[in-house]
Amino acid sequence: MRRVSLNARLAQDAQATDDVYVALIEIAHPSLDEPIRLSTDNTERLSTDPLYYGTRSNWRGANPLTQPYLWVVASALLPSDQDDAPATGTLILDNLDADLVRAVRSITDLASISLAVVMASTPSLIEAEFTDLQIRSADIDAAEISLAFSREEIELEHFPSGRMSRNRFPGLFL
Repeated sequence: MRRVSLNARLAQDAQATDDVYVALIEIAHPSLDEPIRLSTDNTERLSTDPLYYGTRSNWRGANPLTQPYLWVVASALLPSDQDDAPATGTLILDNLDADLVRAVRSITDLASISLAVVMASTPSLIEAEFTDLQIRSADIDAAEISLAFSREEIELEHFPSGRMSRNRFPGLFL
């Protein structure tokens, strides 16, 4: 069972609420100076020239004052639960910033992506967290950036694992 904070439960049970769920996104790669931090909520005005909005959170060690999660218009396609379909989700970002396109195009191998769900009123209290996902592909056009991500395939695990023999597990054969 997943724990949900009191604020999230109150917002879910309320007839109307100003508090909304926010997705925090962190894209990391060794070639990047620092991770790309994105938020789906314009919680706070961060700068007026240029005009930036974002969310201040300390998730994954970010400094809320100097490393905010910048607001981006985003949507998601959730993974299918069919047996023959791969467990791949898609994050679709509106193509509004040339710097983001440049950063995505500069990555040639797999980058990691981490996602967290928080409430806008408590951005440092994590409601749900999904880490160590891999970006499998990035499709960029004039309107949007589509990032397909997936976990490490469990089919790649070694099977059968090591046999319980005297050489490998001597404590079992006393």
